[in-house]
Amino acid sequence: MLEKITGTFSEIVKKLSGKSTITEKNIEDSVEEIKMALLEADVNLRVVRRFVNSTIEEAKGEKVLKSVNPGQQFTKIIYDKMVSMLGDTKQDLHLKGPDTQSVILMLGLQGAGKTTAAYKLAAKLLKDGRKPLLAACDLVRPAAVEQLSQLGEKIGVPVYKENSKDAVQNAKDAIAFARKNGNDVIIIDTAGRLQIDEDMMAELVKIKKVTDPVEVLLVADSMTGQNAVEIAQSFDEQLGLTGVILTKFDSDARGGAALSLKTITGKPILYIGTGEKTEDFEVFHPERIASRILGMGDVVSLVEKAQETVDEEAALKMAKKLQRNEFTLQDMLEQYQSVKKMGSMQSIMDMIPGMSGMDASQMDFSSLKKNEAIIQSMTYKERLNHLIIGPSRRKRIAKGSGTSVADVNKLLKQFEKTKLMMKKVSRNKGMQGKMMNQLGIDPSALAGQMGGMGGMPDMSSLKGMDMKKLQELAKRFR
Repeated sequence: MLEKITGTFSEIVKKLSGKSTITEKNIEDSVEEIKMALLEADVNLRVVRRFVNSTIEEAKGEKVLKSVNPGQQFTKIIYDKMVSMLGDTKQDLHLKGPDTQSVILMLGLQGAGKTTAAYKLAAKLLKDGRKPLLAACDLVRPAAVEQLSQLGEKIGVPVYKENSKDAVQNAKDAIAFARKNGNDVIIIDTAGRLQIDEDMMAELVKIKKVTDPVEVLLVADSMTGQNAVEIAQSFDEQLGLTGVILTKFDSDARGGAALSLKTITGKPILYIGTGEKTEDFEVFHPERIASRILGMGDVVSLVEKAQETVDEEAALKMAKKLQRNEFTLQDMLEQYQSVKKMGSMQSIMDMIPGMSGMDASQMDFSSLKKNEAIIQSMTYKERLNHLIIGPSRRKRIAKGSGTSVADVNKLLKQFEKTKLMMKKVSRNKGMQGKMMNQLGIDPSALAGQMGGMGGMPDMSSLKGMDMKKLQELAKRFR
């Protein structure tokens, strides 16, 4: 996610944060680097100028130059400006109460991922306790109705569709259907074109008139850069947008769309699509994205993801096992699988401080897959008691997993080191324990967090984190 611009900003922050003194020349050089990074990211020129001018003006004041930690102070200014550029704070959908109908009108050009965004939004609202209905009103793109029907069936959300060719009447009938069947949110998937044209706009204006939506959302492709801003302006002029959904945010998008949209259009980014799966659909938090871009990671989002994917009961069992030093190879396998549920390795890296902006494809994660294959080749009895795995068993496991006996030996040694580390940490009553207790985590669970399990974090220890305390600490470290 935004790897190139993140890499550049991370380097700038690193250079500045360690400085005990800072000069106007330091500031000018750093701002010039920032300017080039933003332009290379295809950020709108007006946005770049505004960002650069306000940063220089504030950074050259006495607050920075005569500060005790001028590098940190300057970094904070860059962070604050970045948050402002992205939209200041998270924006929520303005939905009516559950006893009435709220219509969400989805707009966008063909290929932006509008239909996929519609079903992912429906899945999210369903999870939040709403009763959404998807309305198939894209009667232009071949198989669009069938695609939405299949996606709706996948997540258990009804899809309203008709055989008629009148999208406006379809939308009107969908609301009547929702009222009759108790659906409180109607998400209307509309037709797009390869480019904006009069026929498309005329149809959308009519649909808006008969449905009276509470939200008019543009679905835009992150990879289109500044073009996304121009597209948003065109739709806004005729339909009055209320927000934007950026798709393909996990791609090699340079960041121009995300960093330009709010400043130029005044419309907030509400959600971002971060992958192919249903759950790869995140609420857009400007402060968290800014933190990732500056290489500070996003621990709060990482914990939220862990809390969504880790089963509460399983987490408690794991915590007790760690306390009693009863961690097994079966538990290690479950940890690998828990992390996989959280998303791609790249998305996880982007949230870890110090790793944000690093390219996962350039790092060797083959050992993780290899370890998983080795454990899966063991019998359940072997996973529960690694001490019974002698030479003949090791040969069989290596053959079954397509690895070598040396690889099996390496995993078993690593596992034994992990158990030893956990035993030591469980007895440690020092600073680490106090810090983990502050966050509501059992200190004995710390070992997994330290990467003992082949570099994989212990998801069970994240389950009990106090989110308010974590957010407060995250603010302090910025």
